[in-house]
Amino acid sequence: MNEEALKISMRKFLKRVGVTSQQEIERAVQEADAAGRLEAGTLAANVTLTIPAIDLHHEINGDLKIEDE
Repeated sequence: MNEEALKISMRKFLKRVGVTSQQEIERAVQEADAAGRLEAGTLAANVTLTIPAIDLHHEINGDLKIEDE
C-alpha cells in the first residue's frame, strides 16, 4: 500500500468535506433566518462518516452557536 498516496487522497477528501459542509450549513442557516425559523441558542449537528468496504462507521456530534448580534 502506498501510504503517501492514501494520505494525500484523504486530505483532499476531508478538505472537500469541510468546505462543502460549511457552505451547506451557511446556506441553510441563512434560509432559516430569512424565513424566521432561526432562534438564538444552539443547533445540534452530527456527521456520519461511512466507508463500507472497510466497515467504517464514525459519528461526530457537536453544537453550533446562534447568537443575536
